Amino acid sequence: MKYQPKNNLLYLGVIILLILCCWLLNPTLSPIAPTASATYQQKAVHSPDGIGKFYQGREIAKVMGHTGASWLERPQREAEEQPSKIVNAIDLKPNDVVADIGAGTGYLSFRIAPLIPKGKVFAVDIQPEMLDIIKSLKKEKNIPNVEPILATVSNPNLPSESVDLAIMVDAYHEFEYPLEVMQGIVSALKPGGRVVLVEYRAENPFVTIKPLHKMSQKQLKKEMQAVGLLWRQTKNLLPQQHLMVFEKPQT
Repeated sequence: MKYQPKNNLLYLGVIILLILCCWLLNPTLSPIAPTASATYQQKAVHSPDGIGKFYQGREIAKVMGHTGASWLERPQREAEEQPSKIVNAIDLKPNDVVADIGAGTGYLSFRIAPLIPKGKVFAVDIQPEMLDIIKSLKKEKNIPNVEPILATVSNPNLPSESVDLAIMVDAYHEFEYPLEVMQGIVSALKPGGRVVLVEYRAENPFVTIKPLHKMSQKQLKKEMQAVGLLWRQTKNLLPQQHLMVFEKPQT
């Protein structure tokens, strides 16, 4: 009997060793595996327009690189998308601080900035080449209240509770880490701050955009609810896109 405790310890050690070996070979089997495995799913078979990573049942689209900058600045964009209606519809105040997330060339940032002379626009992008374009255009247009911000794929790098309005135009569906980015945006919003999402309408088959670059209202509401944002309204004023408004609770 006096040797039984040692045997029990030996058996316990073997069990722990087996558990560790299993975890090292496949972390998703372990109860202490990272929660990211539950948030995102990776699939070998996927759309050629996506990255094979799924969030809330949606495959994430590939990012449009800086080589497509000229498409953002195309002369026919106003006729096709009517972005001036976006600027007029978001109820800006002169001292607002706006974060243009996925700003690209700053197409929208430079249209918002003159309307908030006592505020500023954080032009946020993950591509340094896009921010170089914004810096050049800022100087050329002499619009001082546009501030370029280099983000990462998982963090918008915005100050806490500093933003009245965060806007994303045809950008959210490309976020590699949508949950983490939106958590960062929510943290950056002031209480009662708003998020405006503009996305091509997935509900309409006549919107001739690749499927992964469109989103439905139902999907957007589900993903914004996951970070605690409240849906306030959808404005159907654009030819092909939803304009959806969400709000951070006051408390």
